[in-house]
Amino acid sequence: MSRIPAATRESVPENQRDAYDQVISERGGPPAGGPIAIMINVPEITQRGEHLRAYLRSKDSSLPAKVRELAMLVTAREQDCPYIWYAHAASGRRSGLSDALVDSLRDKKELSGLPDDESAVVSYGQEFFRTHQVSQATFDLALAQFGVRGLTELTNLMGYYSSLAFNINAFDVGLPAEITESPLPV
Repeated sequence: MSRIPAATRESVPENQRDAYDQVISERGGPPAGGPIAIMINVPEITQRGEHLRAYLRSKDSSLPAKVRELAMLVTAREQDCPYIWYAHAASGRRSGLSDALVDSLRDKKELSGLPDDESAVVSYGQEFFRTHQVSQATFDLALAQFGVRGLTELTNLMGYYSSLAFNINAFDVGLPAEITESPLPV
């Protein structure tokens, strides 16, 4: 349950009902929970965000699935967002992230011995979220790992998921009743 009721076609601004209809059609129905259930209150925002999400999470992205999932998990952990954690921990494991990495990230334990690509994602994300900047050394390591295109995609993926976390946390969107992963301790 969130702080606001679920949006309906009748509750959204009349000039955005076409966008509402399109989002609902593309998703196969109204969102039951998560950030889209909040954002659909302004369907135009949802519709525009869906285009970015579709690109960043697709095979069109230059980043491998495990890097994308790790970026989402780092964002969830750093933004203390249980919903995004719940939505991506299992898929992160399926994409090739080790149980040890996922569990240690969740529990804020020291991360060591990571492959270069995983280390670059974790360092880049944690440094930015904690200091609101990225040092030249951390930037250079991530750039060497992913190139200009990949680093731009990584940055925007983390930024997009930060926006989702802001919506989820601000509107107090809870977790579904049944979850398969240990919840994110916040």
